[in-house]
Amino acid sequence: MTPKPNDTLILLVNLGTPDAPTAGAVRRYLAEFLHDYRVVDLSRWLWCVVLHFIILPIRCGRVAKNYAKIWLPEGSPLRVYSENLGERLQHQMPETAVRVAMRYGKPSIASVLSDYPKLRTLTVLPLYPQYSATTTAAVFDAVSAYYRKQEHVPSLQFISQYYRHPAWLDAMEARVRTHWDLHGQADLLMFSFHGIPQRFANRGDPYPSQCQASARAIATRLDLRDEQWQLTYQSRFGREPWLQPYTDKTLEQLGAGTCKTVDILCPGFAVDCLETLEEIAVENAHVFEQAGGAELRYISALNDEPGHVAALAAVLENPEAAE
Repeated sequence: MTPKPNDTLILLVNLGTPDAPTAGAVRRYLAEFLHDYRVVDLSRWLWCVVLHFIILPIRCGRVAKNYAKIWLPEGSPLRVYSENLGERLQHQMPETAVRVAMRYGKPSIASVLSDYPKLRTLTVLPLYPQYSATTTAAVFDAVSAYYRKQEHVPSLQFISQYYRHPAWLDAMEARVRTHWDLHGQADLLMFSFHGIPQRFANRGDPYPSQCQASARAIATRLDLRDEQWQLTYQSRFGREPWLQPYTDKTLEQLGAGTCKTVDILCPGFAVDCLETLEEIAVENAHVFEQAGGAELRYISALNDEPGHVAALAAVLENPEAAE
């Protein structure tokens, strides 16, 4: 998107994505992502050896094939939907510039901010409804790192979470109800959030409590009884315990039981990406069906639809409503 010639900027930040569904591009992206101490807090002496000589050589080819399954003609779904979302928010908020950056990969936060050397006001909205040190705080780190090297620092508003903002909850409720209108209601609605290591939560990361609050608020708006919905965590990595219950293990248990249809919503993902389109809609659907379930139906993210644009505009105009 072309920068607007004014002195205020809204910066939307998403996680990031490889530039192409190739092993080389995936390796560059994962190397940057997994080098962040916010994401992996192991000793660099140990972790760098493990990362570059074991994990990346083994994982990059397989991950690239998974990206190839979901790649759009315009590029990575995460980047395409994020940039479309930014463009549509720009139309809704024409009084200020709206740009999109990625915490890892391109366009970087530094590259976007460098287009605005004389900013008066900067508002940063990480596209993570629920705060975590592994995601939201990592965005803050990158913004701070850029301005540590600048003579001019603008007034900064950093919106750290919107997990129970009424406008966002409105959009999530509408998304589920639209799915039900088209496909009917499954036996169970599962809320699957990206996991983090349990020890991160043990030392104070509020992420799991915010995930629980989001899921319960959406379930309440949908008039669901407790037995009609469940919260799980996906995308664990490594051998240490992560937040539980795990999505894949729960689906195995459900498939082997009396639950035959499951709708899955991923409220922690602003737009669709590898973790939703491939991990949930393909891999976990297979897990559920192999265990005996009849059908797993993924409810897409809000992506760049009008309801999401309106919700983010409301968050930006009144972030205190999320408190």
